[in-house]
Amino acid sequence: MRIHKYEKIWLTFGIGCLFVFLTVVGVSAFAEGNQPPSCLTTIDPEKVDQTPPFNKPGLVKTGNNEYQLNMVASAFTFTPNQIEIPKGAKVTINITSKDVIHGFEVAGTNVNMMVEPGYVNSFTKTFNQPGEYTIVCNEYCGAGHHMMYGRIKVVDK
Repeated sequence: MRIHKYEKIWLTFGIGCLFVFLTVVGVSAFAEGNQPPSCLTTIDPEKVDQTPPFNKPGLVKTGNNEYQLNMVASAFTFTPNQIEIPKGAKVTINITSKDVIHGFEVAGTNVNMMVEPGYVNSFTKTFNQPGEYTIVCNEYCGAGHHMMYGRIKVVDK
């Protein structure tokens, strides 16, 4: 069986691209510690308001310039809706939903999570740039979806 010269070139190119892709994914997964989100942390969606830390949502200081932001997404609102974070703070965002699937995106950053009832989703971010960031729901959640937003204000302290 004879393979044409152009077929050999395209096969070599395709296999090379596959090798580069798998190398990039491997380095990202193992060397940089990127992992898919886990669903290990669960919560009863009917008892979110009684379950710590979501019974008192908001920003909690956990260490030296480290904070935990506990949020609840429900019926076209984020609780809390306005958050003030010190510049340079490392913030672990924990969010859950009481009703339907919502999205949680902090515009202008790499914070983007899907919020499902019954699960707690977490993301850690260091806010180095002062300013206001808009929180938007990027999953259609009903008729008032377009009004579901919040604000994070990063301030010098």
